Amino acid sequence: MASIYDYVVKDMEGNDVSLSSYKGKVLLIVNTATGCGFTPQYTALEALYEKHKEQGFEILDFPCNQFFGQAPGSDEEIHSFCTLKYNVAFKQFHKIDVNGKKEDPLYTFLKDQKKGRIKWNFTKFLVDREGNVVDRFGPMEKPESFASKIEELL
Repeated sequence: MASIYDYVVKDMEGNDVSLSSYKGKVLLIVNTATGCGFTPQYTALEALYEKHKEQGFEILDFPCNQFFGQAPGSDEEIHSFCTLKYNVAFKQFHKIDVNGKKEDPLYTFLKDQKKGRIKWNFTKFLVDREGNVVDRFGPMEKPESFASKIEELL
């Protein structure tokens, strides 16, 4: 069986990033959009990251334009928006598809682990320090509502 650490993704500059570089960390993997009703969740995500990054917590942000074109623009434009409007300091990656024929293999794996198809942006997957996908939170679940689950893993 594959592990989350077997996957390689592209960063915003198009460089390969092995998820094995995150071994031993608690991860929150999120598909995001800059023009979505849930976009203000960036504020809460950044607050969680700032509070827990020193304890080994990382957020991996994957912009996705599959849901009514709510993540238009280049990776650079998305990054600029997120840093200027929401002061995002966590890692942002190359824009990807999370469903369908062109879906990123990481998301194929995540969906196999927890509950199937992604229905909207700001779906969040929680991964423990051993690389196990331990939970999935829907777009309507605000980051502060599951902060205690992150803290338990830390």
